[in-house]
Amino acid sequence: MSATSDSVRANYKVRASELQGRNWLNTGGKQLDLEALRGKIVILDFWTFCCINCLHVLDELRPLEAQYSDVLVTVGVHSPKFEHEADPEALAAAVERYEIHHPVLDDPELVTWQAYGARAWPTLVVLDPEGYIVAHLSGEGHAQGLGSLIEELIQEHEAKGTLHRGDGPYVAPEAREGDLRFPGKAVALENGNFLVGDSGHHRLVELSADLQLVRTIGAGVKGYADGGADTAQFNELQGLAVLPAQLAAQVGYDVVVADTVNHRLRSVNLATGAVGTLAGNGVQRLLDADTARSAEQPTQLGTDALNISLSSPWDVLYHPSGRIIIAMAGTHQIFAFDPRTGAVSVFAGSGLEGLADGAPAEVWFAQPSGLALAGEDVWVADSETSALRRIEIADGQAVAVHTAIGAGLFDFGFRDGAAEQARLQHPLGVAVLPDHSIAIADSYNGAVRRFDPSNNTVSTLAKGLKEPADVLVDTGVDGDPVLLVVETNTHQLVRIPIPAEALVVDEGASQTQRPKTRVQAGDHEIRVRFAAPKGQKLDDRWGDPTQLKISASPEELILHGAGTSTGLTRTLSLNPQIAEGVLHITARAAACDGEPGGEIPDHAACHLYQQDWGIPVLLDAEGENTLLLDLRGVN
Repeated sequence: MSATSDSVRANYKVRASELQGRNWLNTGGKQLDLEALRGKIVILDFWTFCCINCLHVLDELRPLEAQYSDVLVTVGVHSPKFEHEADPEALAAAVERYEIHHPVLDDPELVTWQAYGARAWPTLVVLDPEGYIVAHLSGEGHAQGLGSLIEELIQEHEAKGTLHRGDGPYVAPEAREGDLRFPGKAVALENGNFLVGDSGHHRLVELSADLQLVRTIGAGVKGYADGGADTAQFNELQGLAVLPAQLAAQVGYDVVVADTVNHRLRSVNLATGAVGTLAGNGVQRLLDADTARSAEQPTQLGTDALNISLSSPWDVLYHPSGRIIIAMAGTHQIFAFDPRTGAVSVFAGSGLEGLADGAPAEVWFAQPSGLALAGEDVWVADSETSALRRIEIADGQAVAVHTAIGAGLFDFGFRDGAAEQARLQHPLGVAVLPDHSIAIADSYNGAVRRFDPSNNTVSTLAKGLKEPADVLVDTGVDGDPVLLVVETNTHQLVRIPIPAEALVVDEGASQTQRPKTRVQAGDHEIRVRFAAPKGQKLDDRWGDPTQLKISASPEELILHGAGTSTGLTRTLSLNPQIAEGVLHITARAAACDGEPGGEIPDHAACHLYQQDWGIPVLLDAEGENTLLLDLRGVN
């Protein structure tokens, strides 16, 4: 690989700060420092385990870690967004669940995060073998540029004698045994059994009514392969949907599986155990440059489903319209798939990350992760906004999206009572109860919550669970129905009663706690730096290809300058009557393959770059009047 092709190397050289935190994982108990990493190329991956973009980056880095295993060390710096993510046991479980094969620094107080100037998840910082920062990147999609940079650094530091080849500091933990390993979703079968997405074993498990192992479907190793029950392969599969018997007989399979990390929908024939592929080409979907700037994004993506890109489908649901509704976590949208025709469509969601209601094409979701059917309507666990949303549907078409619980990307907590004041913490699953209220697998609160639409109140059905990821109503028991909860971090399914009177809990509302930026009231300039990677140019064929969307919590923080417009520079007027708040900033830029100054070739590949920031600010007369952000590492 050429040392100059698509490099992300920065035009500065700064000494790296020491790595400080509470503890190290995946090192066999050893505490690492920069001196221990001297001689290696180091990628610091600032991540948090709730974040789908961070999970994408973990997978983007795996090939680089394998290819350059003797010279490259990745260090995951875990910088939590939610309170639960600061729990060391929860972090250890996440490192095991996502099969992270590099050292991880637990940084709950964001000490190292601050030292390296991180402002968003994920952020990547590259250190050379002498301990200098050579690149600082935000977001995902940097694998090619990192590969070029690693090649440059190898050549440079081998010539200088400062590159040390050999094994890195990673020490593998002991393997976990058991029938289930970090199960994700479950669904009831016609025979009274349950089918479970055994995510950590990359397979399906059928359990009897008394939750005993009946059989497995899938080889139990991470990968992608169609075939029989013993040879098929999945990759961190999640949601499951059972088709009605008549439709199943027509299409030749019974179950649709959200094969999350493979970015595909898979089919399962329960009689034979055969696994096939229904949709997805295995390439992670990104919005293209044209739709990024269009208010009229296409909703019909075609019927050639195997050649359509998906992005981390997390849950699936059969809808009475005959389609499979898909929580497409990776693009923050809801998709639909027609088993009869193979048609794939965008059902709701603009692709922007956040909390915004309204018409289906305009709304914002944030990592939708759980679905439940109520009549025609679909309830959504919108995990990153800690929200419960409802898609209003008429005659099979989405009409509008409404928020029942939730305030925004950085607002969470454990509070019952009136829905507008109630708070969840990263919910992952939903179910409709017999009285038409909604049960919520409130994952990071370790609870099952209940929303009652009849009086708009929230209560708690159960506490003390370990990251419940799904919940369903079990009517197969003697007496009244009970809840069946997928308790991910105890690797089991548990039954709990539906109490006649739920608890009322108020442990408070919270916001993501990061260091506040001191800013002056009055005029405040927002500037986002973006430079298209080498071999690309900004796509200005249809006007300005950049966009800024800015809002605030509370809304009154911004007197003038909020909203969406083209360009990457904006002057805000900040309200001197508001002491503190959060600036929510989304920047986008579209670039296509082509040389600067030249024409963009016909059929050139185009790329959308997007980053979201939530910047906590504190108004101070001595504060800053300019905020500088990087959409992508400047070449």
